[in-house]
Amino acid sequence: MAVALAINLAMFAAAVAGWLLFDSVALLADAGHVLSDIGAIVLGIAAAWIASRPVRGRHTFGLRRAEIIAAFANGIGLIAVAVWVFVEAIGRLSDAPDVNGAGVAVVGAFGLAGNLAATWVLARGERGDVNLEGVLRHSAADALGSLGALVAGLVVLAGGPDEADAVAALMIGCLILLGSWRLVSEPLDVLLEAAPRGIDPSEVGDAMCRVPGVREVHDLHVWTVTSGFPALAAHLRVDPHADMEHVRTEVEAVVRERFGISHTTLQTMPERLLSIEDQRPGADEPG
Repeated sequence: MAVALAINLAMFAAAVAGWLLFDSVALLADAGHVLSDIGAIVLGIAAAWIASRPVRGRHTFGLRRAEIIAAFANGIGLIAVAVWVFVEAIGRLSDAPDVNGAGVAVVGAFGLAGNLAATWVLARGERGDVNLEGVLRHSAADALGSLGALVAGLVVLAGGPDEADAVAALMIGCLILLGSWRLVSEPLDVLLEAAPRGIDPSEVGDAMCRVPGVREVHDLHVWTVTSGFPALAAHLRVDPHADMEHVRTEVEAVVRERFGISHTTLQTMPERLLSIEDQRPGADEPG
């Protein structure tokens, strides 16, 4: 992410200069998106550092969800950038200024090369990390935005209408919105403690019930602490003649091997706990 940050700083400077020199809303959109990328990368680096801090005090899971919050903030930031781009582009459609097609194409080509380099660097990281994935999606959308600016510049340079610049900006805005969907939906699932994608709690409960000795599973909860850290908690009602420790170990093995959940909290109890009154001689005889 540090390498991608350096590349994006250079691209932002170029996009701002191109916007001011060539009066291109496509480059303005590209500059805004690159600026959101810079913020996303800085936020991602800070979140990764915070998440790596040791467990202490009231934070019994550590601060691992800092990465989830950062990814969610990045998604909201992308939506805000898209709205800004739409407003600017629609205004230009009704009153398109003269656009320097050659300048826009040059800056767009520079941005495209830089964004492809940054995306390639980020894609070599851990793709299961939603924080890194958020930064990667920012960078990939930027590459498409730069491509749009390049095409718009070439169209104007070839004698096409100046409105092509605003149309390219609208297309960039749509791509930004599409890229923001996962960054909002997945962190929101984690924050609302929904079951991880691809894991059906009913299927998990059925698999646990099939373990020999298990009579009932209730109070089953499956959630995600942070990216790559699913967790499970449940109560198991066990055959009173079974070895409860052995049953618990078998259930943990099934959950780990079939569903990839290794962090489990299982409370086991016999199928029927006799009270003191139940155990008194003659307690079951009619009164």
